[in-house]
Amino acid sequence: MLWPGRKMGIFHGFPGRTRNDTQDRLSSRSHSAAARGFRPAAGHPRLARTQPAANGRSPLAVVFVTVFLDLVGFGIVIPLLPVYGERFGAGPVAAAWLLAIYSLMQFFFSPGWGRLSDRVGRRPVLLIGLFGSALSYLAFGLGTSLAVLFLARAAGGMMGATIGVAQAYIADVTPPQDRAKGMGMIGAAFGLGFIFGPAIGGLLSRFGPEWPFLGAAALSAANGIVAYFRLPESLPPAARAAQPARAGLRARLATVVGASPRLRRLYAIGFLTTLALSAVEATMAMWAVRRWMMTQEGIGYGFAAIGLVAAIAQGFLVAKLVKRMGERRSAMLGLALLAIALAAVPLAPTLPLVGAALALWAVGQGAATPAVTAMISHQAGPAEQGRILAASQSLSALARVLGPWWGGIALAHVSLAAPYVAAALLIVAALTVLALAGSSISSTPSAPMGAA
Repeated sequence: MLWPGRKMGIFHGFPGRTRNDTQDRLSSRSHSAAARGFRPAAGHPRLARTQPAANGRSPLAVVFVTVFLDLVGFGIVIPLLPVYGERFGAGPVAAAWLLAIYSLMQFFFSPGWGRLSDRVGRRPVLLIGLFGSALSYLAFGLGTSLAVLFLARAAGGMMGATIGVAQAYIADVTPPQDRAKGMGMIGAAFGLGFIFGPAIGGLLSRFGPEWPFLGAAALSAANGIVAYFRLPESLPPAARAAQPARAGLRARLATVVGASPRLRRLYAIGFLTTLALSAVEATMAMWAVRRWMMTQEGIGYGFAAIGLVAAIAQGFLVAKLVKRMGERRSAMLGLALLAIALAAVPLAPTLPLVGAALALWAVGQGAATPAVTAMISHQAGPAEQGRILAASQSLSALARVLGPWWGGIALAHVSLAAPYVAAALLIVAALTVLALAGSSISSTPSAPMGAA
């Protein structure tokens, strides 16, 4: 899915160069970057924000289209993946692991890609992820055994572990006051991708069961080619981190455990929110069938409606809320609406009321998620954006592994409403953490972020 780096030999800063040689190269590249549209960012003399180039292209618009097309490819295959796995003997447990292994690989690889992007730039990491995703989709569509499908999904998760890098790109090209709006665009791309992707996958499946995966491969490859020519680098050489890109498990744990108290609280909020939502999203189809006897077509329309409302909320509502209320209060409002909606879904006596609760869910998620991500991005300097945002995505990936597991247990062994009630309580816990943190949690620390 989204996106790793080029061979290290193409990047500046090799051992053996003199300090003057490196400074001369950085100086010349900085001047070249300025000529292409880079401008110094307020409050950080070394960072050059990417402004619209002379031809009028906005880097924010380009990365939005890149993420949107990538999520369309992801949306093409996700609804059909368990059914496709059954052709190779995958039972319900194996089909669930075909989904979970993707998130598990994201958990392991997100911090490494983020740290690498801080050192070599965002663009090469995003590009290799796109082309790598194309190869993983192709292998899945052409696979002849269940083992090949698992390997292809694992590779796809590794290559798709770059959402944090895309978020770091947004942080690079937006000033702090517009950060939540930029992160909202990523959320809108997710929502739109999950509207168009399943529809395209359904059309392609008419030509054969493997065609949706081959179509996703073609789309990812085309997206990579377009991004190669259209996507500019957002992190100038002078603003990049000089330390080696350590990506071991100990370094990943240190990123979270060794972070500042404010950042740890924000990580906890993101983890609890994703843990709650992934549980109900994974069990919603089974709940809809058992509670309302809905068909697969009806379930698909329901997910599309959630995606549409979430895309509208994250694309348009977030900026207005943050401007009026600030990021922390916007996130608190979103979490409160989300908790109410999750509790209301299983209690609604009619389908129209279920639809109203789902719409409230989408609005709450659309308001909370970008604001929390923006607050996380404020907790580090430019050279650490990739690392801390990738750590956040890694924790979210872990939550997406655990969420379907506990949600399925709650649905099967407690009650149909249990996943929703438990998820609402998790959201309340996240809201409590944010409320107790105080208003300073949304501010940028005056000192560099703690060890990570």
